Amino acid sequence: MSTLETYKNSFPNAHLTRKPNGVMEVKFHSRGEKLVFDGYVHEQFVELFHAIGEDRENRAVILTGSGDAFMDAISPEGFDFFTPEGFDKILREGRKVLSNILDIEVPMITALNGPVVLHSEYALLTDIILATPETIFQDKPHFEFGIVPGDGVHVLWPEVIGSIRGRYFLLTRQVLDAQTAKEWGVVNEIVPAGQLLARAHEIADGIAALPPLTSRYTRIALTQPLRRLLEEGVGYGLALEGISAAQVARSMAQ
Repeated sequence: MSTLETYKNSFPNAHLTRKPNGVMEVKFHSRGEKLVFDGYVHEQFVELFHAIGEDRENRAVILTGSGDAFMDAISPEGFDFFTPEGFDKILREGRKVLSNILDIEVPMITALNGPVVLHSEYALLTDIILATPETIFQDKPHFEFGIVPGDGVHVLWPEVIGSIRGRYFLLTRQVLDAQTAKEWGVVNEIVPAGQLLARAHEIADGIAALPPLTSRYTRIALTQPLRRLLEEGVGYGLALEGISAAQVARSMAQ
């Protein structure tokens, strides 16, 4: 079992704080500024969510970002899409990070402080999503790199907004503004940026006041259908992503 003291300073791209009532805030960042997602972050977040899930002192978890975006910047550094060994690592981490989020057995809130153009599946696996008026959603980098969006977005977006809308969203790299996302059931509340974290903590404090087993088992019950979906779809989706990456590598070598 983890304790906060053993892991709070172990993750250079996540600032962790916890209040006495057990509400943990996880702020993604790169050197204190907005997060630049790369292969090292991909690897790191597997262990981050595992440690949070193993800490029984956590009563609710808030995910948020730094600066003016939740996640809108990516670097190829640390990724190897183009060898079997490299993509095997990506596939394993891609599966584990999502299962580790679901293994956080306390309610989770995402406070989206700005655009989410990659790894929106992290937010979609939480229970409550708050956004600012400046928040937008898009799945941008997969097609920019020429690879299949098979890391979980292909399962979760059609589940959340409907099959036809979800496929259109991914295939066209559609940009969803915060109001549309709220109307389509992606976002629960749109909150001014200056009030975002206060509102997230207000909700989390209410959850933390519940009996521990009540809140924990409610999270487990509500996410069980998502476990089935991800188990069926993510490994296959990532395998297809790997095949498309191999084709990109071959075309680059010619």
